[in-house]
Amino acid sequence: MVERSTLVDYCNNLLESDAFQDYCPNGLQVEGAGQVQRLVTGVTASQALVDAAVATGAQMLLVHHGYFWKGEPAAVTGIKYRRLKALLGADVNLLAYHLPLDVHGELGNNVQLAKLLGWKVLGGLEPDNPRSVGLYGELPEAMEGGALARHMADVLQREPLHIAGNDRPIKRIAWCTGAAQGYIERAIALGADAYVTGEVSEPTVHAARENGIHFFAAGHHATERYGVKALGEHLAERFGLHHEFIDIDNPV
Repeated sequence: MVERSTLVDYCNNLLESDAFQDYCPNGLQVEGAGQVQRLVTGVTASQALVDAAVATGAQMLLVHHGYFWKGEPAAVTGIKYRRLKALLGADVNLLAYHLPLDVHGELGNNVQLAKLLGWKVLGGLEPDNPRSVGLYGELPEAMEGGALARHMADVLQREPLHIAGNDRPIKRIAWCTGAAQGYIERAIALGADAYVTGEVSEPTVHAARENGIHFFAAGHHATERYGVKALGEHLAERFGLHHEFIDIDNPV
């Protein structure tokens, strides 16, 4: 059993959450029980994940996509009301980290994705930014685009969209998890053979084809499962918590 405040302070410091200008508040979003023994992690604090966390008897739910995003309606109605009611009724804390969990050099989504897929990290997509969201690196050996797509499908259990901007093999690769299709221009500027992210927009296809770069949309959810899971495992080991990662499937 550990104090909620101890866990929150530790995560805030570990992820340097105060250093980010983000689209949502990072850290404790909904206050619940003062002590935590059971921790559930997941990608998005959907109703399904909230209900699953409550069913396990967890005192804390830790996610990548929490609540209170900039520009959303402030009124506590509809799904916002139902989600908050479930959390508050069960005295479950909601802890959420968005950009800090994308960027972290050990537990972050981008580093964890590279580790899972066997890619070597060489630097950030923004070379002059120490907190670059995306990364670039190299494959262990050059691969054809189709082979890389199959490898990602096998590992992530989701078939990626592959836009083959050329027929050359891929060695130098850039990536940014989630909805970062707009960063393809940074990958092109770094001379990457391929760019991998979670989602795709209509102009991204033309950018890939006209710039001669392979593009892969491997799934927003599928690419962002691994940072929050790694953080949960880290917290469980450090504080002696019972941890469970719950994956609520999302095809996007």
